[in-house]
Amino acid sequence: MSNVHLSEQEQIRREKLGDLLGLGIDPYPAALYPVNIYSDIIKEQFSDEKKDEMADVCVAGRIMSVRDMGKANFAVIQDPRGRIQIYMKRDEICPGEDKTLYDIVWKKCMDIGDIIGVKGYVFRTKTGEISIHVKEFTVLSKALKPLPVVKEAEGHTFDAVTDPEFKYRQRYADLIINPSLKEVFVKRTKLINAMRDFLNANGALEVDTPVLQSIPGGAAARPFITHHNALDIPMYLRIANELYLKRLIVGGFDWVYEFSRNFRNEGMDRTHNPEFTVLEFYVAYKDYLWMMETTEQMLEKSALAVNGTTTVMVNGREIDFKAPYKRISMFKAIEEHTGFDISRMNEEQIRSICKQLHISVDKTMGKGKMIDEIFSEKCEHHYIQPTFITDYPVEMSPLTKKHRATPGLVERFELMVNGKEIANAYSELNDPLDQRERFEEQSKLMERGDDEAMFIDHDFLRALEYGMPPTSGIGFGIDRICMLLINQPSIQDVLLFPMMRPEKQEEEHA
Repeated sequence: MSNVHLSEQEQIRREKLGDLLGLGIDPYPAALYPVNIYSDIIKEQFSDEKKDEMADVCVAGRIMSVRDMGKANFAVIQDPRGRIQIYMKRDEICPGEDKTLYDIVWKKCMDIGDIIGVKGYVFRTKTGEISIHVKEFTVLSKALKPLPVVKEAEGHTFDAVTDPEFKYRQRYADLIINPSLKEVFVKRTKLINAMRDFLNANGALEVDTPVLQSIPGGAAARPFITHHNALDIPMYLRIANELYLKRLIVGGFDWVYEFSRNFRNEGMDRTHNPEFTVLEFYVAYKDYLWMMETTEQMLEKSALAVNGTTTVMVNGREIDFKAPYKRISMFKAIEEHTGFDISRMNEEQIRSICKQLHISVDKTMGKGKMIDEIFSEKCEHHYIQPTFITDYPVEMSPLTKKHRATPGLVERFELMVNGKEIANAYSELNDPLDQRERFEEQSKLMERGDDEAMFIDHDFLRALEYGMPPTSGIGFGIDRICMLLINQPSIQDVLLFPMMRPEKQEEEHA
């Protein structure tokens, strides 16, 4: 990188890097550093009565602050578990005549953000702070870019990393400055582990299915398209893994699941990211009623695993994941919140209702998509507590078994929490002839310009013709569940590296 684009601080740090090299000190040593304890353990376990047990500690971390006292220094270093104060004395670091290590390396070449290793003993200062008395320190990594600092303006204190553009694009800096942020991602992992443990304990098998697919099936969504050079064919990043998991049910597995990275070439907002995580599982000889009960059990246990309680506070409202959850049919929900019973209306009548409700529709939208728009705009935001929206119209659900009692409906539910869908489940369609007809209806919608309509997957139809047992399946939006259980306002806050617009050219050199 040309120095013309460097800030003054960056230029100074590079000069200090040169000084270290000139002293024969490798600022990026490859050797193993023998860390034997972490800051949190020191603070939890140290006692004045047993201080001899911590007479030889070795800690590595990032310098976060320095208090210069001339021939002695206090500093704070941050390791993976927290922060701890260190105390460094010139004559102890350099007991001989040569004071270079303290006077030059420590005082003139080290900066906030540099990573060092320290060896010494633990003690308690006069003010009562547990600290490390350093007998030896090692440069482990010289930071060439200064960390964002806490600033004050007009009586207000703010952190540079509260800027969303900076937070999401430079997550590494965000994690350094705001180490408590790690807890969000620790809880995310606890959630996934709790779900995995629940499924494994009930006999489910975790599997892997293709991310690159020749046909993007299993959902109504616009795919990302790429090209396979050797085969000279278009390929798609998966929008769902549903059809592959159901192929495994055909093949004789009775309960399979996958934590799937899915990709949809659509807009971005506080609840949507083009790349996201879904848990899908499929169980033979079960239906959507069984799936509702199983969903309640799993989410209740997951909430307990993440937070120790089934209740969470989201935007000042308490949400309780304790089973059982309310159930209401989609048509009943629409009637409650719009006053219109659309259960027996045809496409043109529903189009007219959309206009009366001031819902934008166009000629590419079929009956199912218009009903979805009505529910999305007029109903879903009312469901704050976990609620199963059940019994969808057949036009909205091309992969779902027809309702056993009510013509025109299918056995499907979505779980709504805090006004958003977090799970979608079916009694799966296993009639290959019915499935072919549904795919053909989707093909007609595609011809009308619906770029989210499903492709016809002939191989999946062939699999169904071998016979798939009665099956129930579900997909959970892991990112949205994380937002709820960890009380984060946007999907970007629960993704380590969310999608961002490309940086401007001049920013790339900043």
